[in-house]
Amino acid sequence: MKFISKKKKTEKPLKAPVPELRVGTFAGTTRGFGFCVIEGEDDVFIPERDTKGAMHGDEIEIEITSGGSEGKRREGKVVKVTKRDTVYVVGTFEKSKNYGFVIPDNLKLGSDIYIAKEHTKGAVNGHKVYVKITDYGSAKRSPEGRVVEILGHINDPAADVKTVLKTYGLDTEFPESVMQEAESMPEEILESETAGRLDLRGELTVTIDGEDAKDLDDAITISKKDGIYHLGVHIADVTHYVKEGSALDTCALTRGTSVYLVDRVIPMLPHRLSNGICSLNAGVDRLALSCLMEIDEEGNVIGHQIAETVIRVTRRMSYTEVYRILQGEADDAYGELRPNFFLMKELSDILREKRKKRGAVDFDFPESKITLAENGRPIEIKPYERNDATKLIEDFMLAANETVAEDFFWQEAPFVYRTHENPDPEKIKKLGVFIRNFGLHIKEGKDGIHPKELQKLLDSLEGKEEGTLISRLTLRSLKQAKYSTDCDGHFGLAAKYYCHFTSPIRRYPDLQIHRIIKDILNGRMSEEKEEHYHEILADVAAQASKTERTAEEAEREVEKMKKVEYMEKRIGEVYDGVISGVTNWGIYVELPNTVEGIIRLENIQDDFYRFDAERYQLVGERHRQVYRLGQHITILVLGVDKVLKTIDFLPYNKVE
Repeated sequence: MKFISKKKKTEKPLKAPVPELRVGTFAGTTRGFGFCVIEGEDDVFIPERDTKGAMHGDEIEIEITSGGSEGKRREGKVVKVTKRDTVYVVGTFEKSKNYGFVIPDNLKLGSDIYIAKEHTKGAVNGHKVYVKITDYGSAKRSPEGRVVEILGHINDPAADVKTVLKTYGLDTEFPESVMQEAESMPEEILESETAGRLDLRGELTVTIDGEDAKDLDDAITISKKDGIYHLGVHIADVTHYVKEGSALDTCALTRGTSVYLVDRVIPMLPHRLSNGICSLNAGVDRLALSCLMEIDEEGNVIGHQIAETVIRVTRRMSYTEVYRILQGEADDAYGELRPNFFLMKELSDILREKRKKRGAVDFDFPESKITLAENGRPIEIKPYERNDATKLIEDFMLAANETVAEDFFWQEAPFVYRTHENPDPEKIKKLGVFIRNFGLHIKEGKDGIHPKELQKLLDSLEGKEEGTLISRLTLRSLKQAKYSTDCDGHFGLAAKYYCHFTSPIRRYPDLQIHRIIKDILNGRMSEEKEEHYHEILADVAAQASKTERTAEEAEREVEKMKKVEYMEKRIGEVYDGVISGVTNWGIYVELPNTVEGIIRLENIQDDFYRFDAERYQLVGERHRQVYRLGQHITILVLGVDKVLKTIDFLPYNKVE
């Protein structure tokens, strides 16, 4: 018998689909999962199991695993970490028998850091420490590090701000080369420097700032003739002293912005400039770059001139003084200046009404004003309200910023604009669903939502219990403003053209466009120089946007610290507040002094509460007690956590 062997027919294997890869920045969360932030695209959700040890801020390569169609959110997994962002970490040291670990202040980093006994540098429980990461670990193993510096104890009020400075890489000292340049600057201007400038030293000119402000970079002149307002916004000519490529300029670009913490200012420029020759102090000659506008009684800028000028401020005014004048409470000590402030108020109202009609969104949240004792401990926290005096300065600065942006847009000059993109449609849709619980709605057009619709919503909330909360949720639905070389408009201001022109002492983009403006005014904008600006401005805009976000995060962090310190001394006290948030883990309550805390569900013993996600409320199963957004509630301060920067409350009696 013969056996005939037949060759087995082999099938070609199916080609595996090519994975969809993306590169972006990992944005961690306190709950372990994160997002991949990709320029120009929606964020991609990264589950905790797929982070592959990525830390907040790292550059990552991810594979898209699902979503992206039919409105579904994209999900992905980290393929590799391509660039580590964090080398040093600030946190709280906890000691074990044979080792220690550090809980990072930035909870988004997502993992404690293991410290071997020989690398603790003698730190004890509660020490705030500065740690260098020596091993980034993996998805299954914690990062490792060594203590570089002990910053102080968590209970030391002097240590808290120091930890924030380290966390965000904020330098309080300037390099020696920068200080040498600053020291070489004159204390007064020379008469020869005024040649060719428009001389406005004879005009009645005022600065209006907070009482404690020292860097005065904007001044105002105003008059009215034949129904036309003549508004002059005069800005310190910082570029006369800070030359491109100098040590001062390089340092200013690196810093990007001044940072305003509760107990100090970290300036973009040394005090020798910011409080000296560049500050528009009263009674002395100063060089300025001025935007001189002619505005009709409808608020339209019908003519303008941008010019290099020399000015002399007649009087330095504070917001409090101007407000008292406008309220009719001030005496005649202000002489011939008094009518000017009423004229300013008149024009301010016109400009504000014009912005409102075109649909600009005005979020009027009270900021926190925190007063510290000499030892750094907070002794008072209260809302810092805007008044007519602060608003009129805002209105005049906005008018100048828009006028300058439009002028140089039509000149097709290389420029840095302040842009605010239209909101994400999905976020607006979620906001619309949420506010329907309160009988409210917003109307979207075929091209998306117009800012006027959001302003209508805010206007409808006036006097309502849920007003502040919905206003905040509306703000969170918008994108973050940024700097750009493209004039893409400003959604929140409903403005086609917008830039930052008015604060070159404390913001680098303002300084940068002053340089461009002066080159054009003086006929120096050659093809070569124009090409140079086109080469550098995208990086300048990106750096300014990045440092602005860093400054805002640091400012918020210090504010949270001081609020926790303040409430630590008030444990057991009773306050009235308003429910500002309801979740399946607890109730957020905001007090009149702007402090917010949480009532955790695990601490409410009178009933078992279920979260009603549709109505954003908690309902007790037995007694049917309801906790909902906007309700007034009396709370007792239960405790604080200085590491997590949280404040715990308990209900003191029933909700009203």
